[in-house]
Amino acid sequence: MRDKLVIEKPVHDKLPIARPRIGVAGKTGTWRVEKPVVDNNKCKRCYQCEIYCPVNSIRVEPETGVIIDYEYCKGCGICADVCLFNAIQLIPE
Repeated sequence: MRDKLVIEKPVHDKLPIARPRIGVAGKTGTWRVEKPVVDNNKCKRCYQCEIYCPVNSIRVEPETGVIIDYEYCKGCGICADVCLFNAIQLIPE
């Protein structure tokens, strides 16, 4: 009789979290042409910008609002596109 193939569940059950890379390779440098600017008075702390940021350079703090790490922000504009309250605008660098 043939042995049955047993597929085990992975040990980790959490999704990987992207983090900005340490060192020059992960930093934006001077090539960004637009940067996001946040009006924290309009921000409702919905966390959409933090969730969709491809380089994880946005943090939303409940008390202070949105904090953007411009050393790693690429200026892609996804955060402004997904903001439900138009609290994020892209301005020329």
